[in-house]
Amino acid sequence: MSAALIAVESRTRGPALPLPPSRYRFPNPAGFPAEGLIAAGGDFAPATVIEAYRAGIFPWPHPSAELLWFSPDPRAILEPGGVHISRRLARTLRQGRFHATVDAAFERVIRACAERPDDDGTWITERLVRGYLELHDLGWAHSIETWTAEGELAGGLYGIAVGAMFGAESMFHRVTDGSKAAMVAMAEHATAIGVQFIDIQVLTPHTASMGGIEISRATYLERLEQALKGEARWA
Repeated sequence: MSAALIAVESRTRGPALPLPPSRYRFPNPAGFPAEGLIAAGGDFAPATVIEAYRAGIFPWPHPSAELLWFSPDPRAILEPGGVHISRRLARTLRQGRFHATVDAAFERVIRACAERPDDDGTWITERLVRGYLELHDLGWAHSIETWTAEGELAGGLYGIAVGAMFGAESMFHRVTDGSKAAMVAMAEHATAIGVQFIDIQVLTPHTASMGGIEISRATYLERLEQALKGEARWA
C-alpha cells in the first residue's frame, strides 16, 4: 500500500477508560463448529462486548435473535500494510477528492451503517447502537469518516479496539469510493498507531478486493493473544 494517499485527522479525545468486570464469561472458541455460533444471551454493555472481543468473539445479531455471539472458522483479517488499491482508486485519492477523520462523527457512522440493509435485513439493532455509543464515549469504539471536498460525509466504518487489534464491524458509503477511501484511511491510521492486524470477521467480495484474507480460527486466536499484549496509540 502506498503511504499517505489520503489525509487523516485524528479527533480521538483520550485513552480508553477502565471497565468493570464483565457479568459474563465467554468460552474458548476453539473446537466449536466452523459456522461459529459460540453463545446466545447476555447484553451489549461495554464490559460484555470487550470481554467477547478479548476471547476472539464478536456480536452478530440476526433477525430471529439479537444477542448472538460468533467466532467463525476461517476468520477474515486485513493486514494494515496489505490493502489493495486499484489504479483508479489511487488516482481518486491523489486528486484529493476525500479527506478522512478518526472519531469525528461516530454516531452518524454507526447509524448510517445500520440503515444499510444486508441480505437478511440490518443486523445493527438499536440496542447494539446504544451499547456502542457508550463504548465510544469510553474510548473503546472508534470510527473512520471520509468527507468530500465540500464537507459532506462520503462514507465510513466503525469498530472496536482491544490491545493492538482493531475489529472493523461495518461500513457504508454515500459517495462512490467513500467506503474504499475509509478502508485506506483505516489502514494508514492503523499502521501509524501500532495496530498489528484488523479483524474484518467474514470475508466478502468487497473486502477481498481490498486485500482481506482468511486465516484459520486457531491462527486468529494466536495472533489475537499476541495483539492483546500490545497497545495501539488511539489517543
